[in-house]
Amino acid sequence: MTVERLCSIHDVAPGEARRVDLGDLRIAVVRIGDEWYAIGDTCTHQNISLSEGEVHEDTREIECWKHGSCFSLVTGEPSSLPATKPEPVYELRIDGEDVLVVLP
Repeated sequence: MTVERLCSIHDVAPGEARRVDLGDLRIAVVRIGDEWYAIGDTCTHQNISLSEGEVHEDTREIECWKHGSCFSLVTGEPSSLPATKPEPVYELRIDGEDVLVVLP
């Protein structure tokens, strides 16, 4: 298990997502109020960045802007087609003003 800094809490506004690259790993960091989520940033349907899509605060999902697939920020499971495979989700920790991700 490795813990890496992704960004500052000030880098992501509530209701928005931001892409962070850790080497070859692309992660979308999502903030909903005081809750934080991390999900793989590449739509499993096509190679599209999820962080550029809309965050659905009420359902805790992020929508791929290209074809409309929505992914749970909690489980990574898609809730709509055309995506059928889940995205990985990651544990986040807040340490002061730093957003940290726990990697397996």
